[in-house]
Amino acid sequence: MQTNVEKTPREIVEELNKFIVGQFEAKKAVALALRTRWRRLRLSDEQRAEVYPKNILMIGPTGVGKTEIARRLAKLTDAPFVKVEASKFTEVGYVGRDVESMIRDLVEVAINQMRSRRQEEVHSDAEAQVEERLLNLLLPAPQPGYATLHEVEAHSGGSSAPAMQSTREKLRGMLREGQLEDREIEVEIPERTMMVQGFVPGVGMEEIQSSLQEMLDKMVPPRKRRQTMRIREARPHLLQEELDRMVDDDSLVEHALQWVEESGIIFLDEMDKIISNGQGSGPDVSREGVQRDILPVVEGSTVKTKYGFVNTDHILFIGAGAFYGTSPSDLIPELQGRFPIRVELDSLGKEEFVLILKEPENSLTKQYKALLETEGVQVEFDDSAIEEMAGMAAEINEKTDNIGARRLHTILEKVLEDISFVCPETPGKRYTIDGNLVRERLSEIVQDQDLSRYIL
Repeated sequence: MQTNVEKTPREIVEELNKFIVGQFEAKKAVALALRTRWRRLRLSDEQRAEVYPKNILMIGPTGVGKTEIARRLAKLTDAPFVKVEASKFTEVGYVGRDVESMIRDLVEVAINQMRSRRQEEVHSDAEAQVEERLLNLLLPAPQPGYATLHEVEAHSGGSSAPAMQSTREKLRGMLREGQLEDREIEVEIPERTMMVQGFVPGVGMEEIQSSLQEMLDKMVPPRKRRQTMRIREARPHLLQEELDRMVDDDSLVEHALQWVEESGIIFLDEMDKIISNGQGSGPDVSREGVQRDILPVVEGSTVKTKYGFVNTDHILFIGAGAFYGTSPSDLIPELQGRFPIRVELDSLGKEEFVLILKEPENSLTKQYKALLETEGVQVEFDDSAIEEMAGMAAEINEKTDNIGARRLHTILEKVLEDISFVCPETPGKRYTIDGNLVRERLSEIVQDQDLSRYIL
């Protein structure tokens, strides 16, 4: 399945600029990787098989936008995307998640996305079917005990069918106008299947448990129970049943697997946490083992999932890590070679924090304004407040641990804490956040290094 995005690298960067401040080199790298995929899909089958993705390794401290770039890229491409932490994997033979589970997770995401897309296409047809089923429940067809059609017509005088149709159309009108939402009907809903539980996590155990659950579902036929509920409550159950019936699962899975192989993106975070310290004992053995296990998945292999086999040759991997006290060169050489494009992200300072608070479409100030507007309260942020919050975030990052833009979350929460607490009691009130208010709320905490370490 081809990606539906045909933007140029410049247009992709401009799109990312709407949500992420700075980091031009990282944006350019992912934009080129995306465009290369678009170019590959337009090659002949023979050439396409020989063009492999150029995996990217993003290096930079926490809170500078590594994860956000990858997440926005996936939304931009409408491609299957999963974010996994390399530190959660363990070497084969150790208790923990095996590295192939990230491919299984990606397949699940793709199938869910594909199912949602297919169900959206047939949604109107499903709603029409639900309406007919509700009418059948409201006005059941008569069940005469006559042997022949002639006897039925003689009994009814041939007039009941038009009358019944007229009644059905009246009910249809009332149903569409919402007049029957509280009418009770009896519907059949599926019973919940028994879940397989109690396994100790281990290598491959997730796949075994999933297979056992699938086998159990096939062995035990689906059972339904009759339940009386209002039409407003029954409609979602009936709609989901119709959507499931209209979507062909076999075709869906086939296209989803192809979609994963051609357009899947895996963001592999915390790659610096699987670097051994060189002592060659304890957990470091497992860390280097994780690198060896990740290597075949990244370089291209066939992974078995419960839906079928997935080839990882053309899945794009975006690695990331802070690499404090370590370097990408500390990874095993084979894995280094599988991430040929390396991008270093810049640390964020006061100027970047000011832009982050003001410019992006999803900026924190806009989010907080929208949240408080739901209580009927208007909040405006003065430029002096934004300057003050940005300066304090940069100062605290220098004095304590540097967590980048994530510091702005804690600062804004502290500044708006009292307003957020009383706003349900003061609908219609207007608040202006200025530099004086920010200093009043935060100055003591910022000056006390111990307090700022624990509170901010």
